[in-house]
Amino acid sequence: MRIEHMRYAIVIEKGERNYSAYVLDLPGCVATGDTPEEVESEIRAAIEFHIEGMLEDGAPVPPPSSLVTYVEVPAAA
Repeated sequence: MRIEHMRYAIVIEKGERNYSAYVLDLPGCVATGDTPEEVESEIRAAIEFHIEGMLEDGAPVPPPSSLVTYVEVPAAA
């Protein structure tokens, strides 16, 4: 049996007291954590749980489609 893997883009934001993350292609899939590493682990578990729920409900699972890149601009003086 071959296991398929999907690679979803996530956004991690720093808040006042913790970090939060969300998945661009899975609306409503969010997580929080005290560190970037913790929130990454939590969002991974949230993605798996989110997809399991979609499958149980018979909903289509959106394939990863978002791309992430960085753009450099001059720093404000």
